[in-house]
Amino acid sequence: MGHAGMAAAAVRYLRAEGRPVEPLPRPELRCVREDERAPVDAGEFRRVLGSFASGVTVVTAPAADADGAGADGAPAGFACQSFSSLSLDPPLVVFMVGRTSTTWPRIARAGVFCVNVLGAGQQALCRAFAASGTDKFAGVDHYPAPVSGAPRLAGALAWIDCTIHAVHTGGDHLIVVGRVNALGTDGGGDEPPPLLFHRGRFLSG
Repeated sequence: MGHAGMAAAAVRYLRAEGRPVEPLPRPELRCVREDERAPVDAGEFRRVLGSFASGVTVVTAPAADADGAGADGAPAGFACQSFSSLSLDPPLVVFMVGRTSTTWPRIARAGVFCVNVLGAGQQALCRAFAASGTDKFAGVDHYPAPVSGAPRLAGALAWIDCTIHAVHTGGDHLIVVGRVNALGTDGGGDEPPPLLFHRGRFLSG
């Protein structure tokens, strides 16, 4: 019997004896305080973690309403490597975004987003959405996702249409959990390999 099984058996015993079972306190969620020194050098952290190859996505949100984010009424989007599936039941995905991102507040106020999984050959598209202070959607073909209306980028390998489910702090980033409302792939099995990022450069899978 593992630790989880032993703990469950202990809880059942205590309940059978009529003894109260107090839940353990949850760990405090917080950012790193200014007086806490980083345990590793930031450059070394990036170098070592760069050994892990990641896929590349573009996270988009629909144009703002009159009282929403973005006075220009344009859709929002940014390139994102920190994306993953999280849960099957309910269907959840997660992405991480820097707390200083200027695009994130627009996505947050929209309350919805679409994750576009990029394929090999879409390096230029990724670079366009990684830039700041530009019209990221200039010359980019896109279509509204079926539930959120967030841009589905033409040529992307897959799209995941989501509602923001929860947001947690994670140091200098935010952890955004999305509930999947719709999803799909573009292509009938002959789609190109995914676009990968490894040690500071793009790779084709």
